Amino acid sequence: MPYEPPTHTVERSLRATTGAKIVAGVDEVGRGAWAGPVTVCAAITGLRRPPEGLTDSKLLTVKRRTELAEVLSTWVTAHALGHASAEEIDELGMTAALRLAAGRALEALPVRPDAVILDGKHDYLGRPWRVRTVIKGDQSCVAVAAASVLAKVFRDGMMAELGLQHAAFAFGENAGYPSPVHRAALEEYGPTPYHRVSWSYMDALTRWQHLKKVRVVAENAALEAGGQLGFDF
Repeated sequence: MPYEPPTHTVERSLRATTGAKIVAGVDEVGRGAWAGPVTVCAAITGLRRPPEGLTDSKLLTVKRRTELAEVLSTWVTAHALGHASAEEIDELGMTAALRLAAGRALEALPVRPDAVILDGKHDYLGRPWRVRTVIKGDQSCVAVAAASVLAKVFRDGMMAELGLQHAAFAFGENAGYPSPVHRAALEEYGPTPYHRVSWSYMDALTRWQHLKKVRVVAENAALEAGGQLGFDF
């Protein structure tokens, strides 16, 4: 299938139908990981032509993604990152944690967006933000694609740094997602302070059951099932 570059179509529509002058693209990374934060990037790009090869971060090689993130960091009009920690995910549930991280990213922008393009079909952000959800927005919308790449590269770097403290878990290679090395390290050493210990993968760790937290909001079952199968890697 030929490469279809992202466009400003949704942003132009929001400008025309709502009068929005400043539109931010928002995307997350780390939703299905077992360890580390969920990270959200909010990016404002205006209507300029995007850098060559911009698309969903998951469709790019590590090398290309890293190079593109360096270009994007100065090409975008503005961008900001927000995080919700593993502890916050355990306490709040994923939907609320995403809302928290996205809110932190949007509030950290130097200008307040009039509208937000959110990747996916579910509006986890809600009021007071004016949100347009777009399925596969990280492939079709310039601002969302930019947010996707910036979020992914930043979080991968963060996880690689955490991996220096916990070498057995190979966070630099798996970014906190399930992998054979990650699973083996969990069984041998138990969860680190960066693991989401309310998640169902803990049920298989017999030696470490005393560390499992009982979740307050049971909303991650399908997500975790996907994570255990290695989805969204």
